[in-house]
Formats: sequence, structure tokens, C-alpha cells
Amino acid sequence: MASHLEAIGYGMTVPFGGPLGDQADRFRALVRLGYTDAWTAEADGHDGLTPLALASTWAPELRLGTAILPAFTRGPALLAQSAASMAAAAPGRFVLGLGTSSNVIVERWNGIGFETPYARVRDTVRFLREAFTGEKVTRSYESFDVAGFRLANAPGGTPEGAPPIVVAALREGMLRLAGREADGAVVNWLSVEDTTRVTAIVRGAAAAAGRSEPELVARLFVCPSTERDLVLAQAKRLVAAYVNVPVYRAFHEWIGRTEVLGEHWERWDAGDRAGSLEAMPDEVVDDLLVHGSPDECRMHLDRYVAAGITTPVLSIVPLAGVDVDAAVRDLAPIGNR
Repeated sequence: MASHLEAIGYGMTVPFGGPLGDQADRFRALVRLGYTDAWTAEADGHDGLTPLALASTWAPELRLGTAILPAFTRGPALLAQSAASMAAAAPGRFVLGLGTSSNVIVERWNGIGFETPYARVRDTVRFLREAFTGEKVTRSYESFDVAGFRLANAPGGTPEGAPPIVVAALREGMLRLAGREADGAVVNWLSVEDTTRVTAIVRGAAAAAGRSEPELVARLFVCPSTERDLVLAQAKRLVAAYVNVPVYRAFHEWIGRTEVLGEHWERWDAGDRAGSLEAMPDEVVDDLLVHGSPDECRMHLDRYVAAGITTPVLSIVPLAGVDVDAAVRDLAPIGNR
């Protein structure tokens, strides 16, 4: 039976490890292997736009997306300029993924108040829609004011039009915003069962607002290794690093993991890091990390697509000695490996 993955977008998280300027061949390999998309993240490594600017010339066949740019760390005008520049570099092939990020990245690392995050994302989406038309924007939003800004290179006047905007969403309010006012959502760190729930919310909000079918991007963490015990032991540190960030903890509480993660959170809050990892059930890793043989991983990814994801974006997790380049080849669409 043909895989769902053969009929949809199939992305890879970029850049790879090592010097950024030396990765042209690895980006070109994505095209040869049948990947359709390259998406970046922005946290503590490369920024979200420079790798995509390089990709626009290294691999012009790829669609390019950010998963995500924080709405706080660039001012509204600079964010509009950045998005318009990428849209010009990759006409018709750039998707702007936008989100709150987290208090860790925004406050602790960038010294910016993490205040009214929902309003900030909503207002930024509304501002960008207006700025992309090339009209002058003078408006007081709930979370910021803009006075007299006009985007000189506005993409709305080009044949390709303004780039789509997808909102990084965890809980119901942001999921509904993604469907109601954006062109879709970016989700991550969720199980197949969680995916069914969140994609239904986004699609329902889009339908209620009379909008077209939304794009649903999932950044999925994948470790193609059959060394199950080693993967589980090493992955718990990675999972813990996310589920203890306040926005992700709130998501997993909302989605129903309070009981299964209760002891882990209790020990983590008490400063017992080793004990907290011991208290994390294996089933949490099985739910949130795609692992196993390449074929088992591909079947797991297929289940995400069946649950409503339109664009799976793989992020290779090099645990248990996994080689990233080999994993990229092994997980390529069938027939392209």
C-alpha cells in the first residue's frame, strides 16, 4: 500500500551540524532524495532566516519555512522586512511560521518581556497582513503601536503574492487563531492522538471563518535506531528539556498528561533532575519521539499524516550513535533513497 507521505509535502529541519557555509551539497541532497521542504527553528543556534536565504540559491526547488520566528524578538516592521525579503528570494516558496516562542528564549535570553503572548502573535499576524499590501500602516494594536510604516518591497504587489503565515500553536486559543486568521498552524512535541485533537480545532476554526483548508505543519523529532533502551535513556533528557518549559508544560497538562508526568514534574520542581528522569515513563518518549527502524519510523510518520498533518517536517535526533546524513537518506520518500 502506498504511503500517505508520497502525496504530501515532506520536509527536513535545517541547517545540519557543522559549518553553515559548507552545507550546499547536503541541501542539494534533500532535493535528490525527494524532500519537498526545508524548515528552520530559531532558539540558541543559527537564526531562522540565514539558512533559508542560502537554501534559496543552493536548492531553489525546495519550499522554505520558519518553524518558528518569535513574534517578540523582532519589531513588527523588521519582521515584515525580513519576511518580504525571504519572499523575494524564494518567490512563491516561502512560508512564514510565527509564534510566541517561550519565556526562556524571549525573557531570559533576549531581555524582552514575555507579556500578553497571545495578543502579540494575533496583532503581529494582523499587522503583517496589512503591511504586505504596501499600504501605510498607522494603528494601535493591543500589544504594540505602529505609526506611518510602509513596506517598500511589499510582496502583496508581486505575481506570487504575500507569503502564507502559519502560527505555532499549542493550546486551544492559539490553535483557533491559526485557523481563523492565519493560513494554518505549526505544531510539535505531540503524539499521534494529540494530533487528531489539535488539527480538528484548527480546521474547525478555519471552516467557521470561511477560510480555505489550512496547512498543518508538524515538526517531528525522529531517531531511526533500533537500540530502544539506549534511545529511551538518552531521549528522556531531551523530552524533559521541553516539557518543563512553562508553555509546553501547560500544553501537556491541557492535552491530558498531568497524571503520567506528575511525578516527573514534582521531582523536577524539587531540583531532583536525576530522579525526575527516572520518573518519566517510557510511554511518554514513545508518544513524543519517532524511533525504531527507518521503516517503523516511516509508518509512525504516516500515522501523523492520517491524523491530519499536511506537512511533516523531520528533525533528526542523533541519539544512540545515529548518523544524521544516513538518517536523512534512510527516511527519504520511498523510491528516492
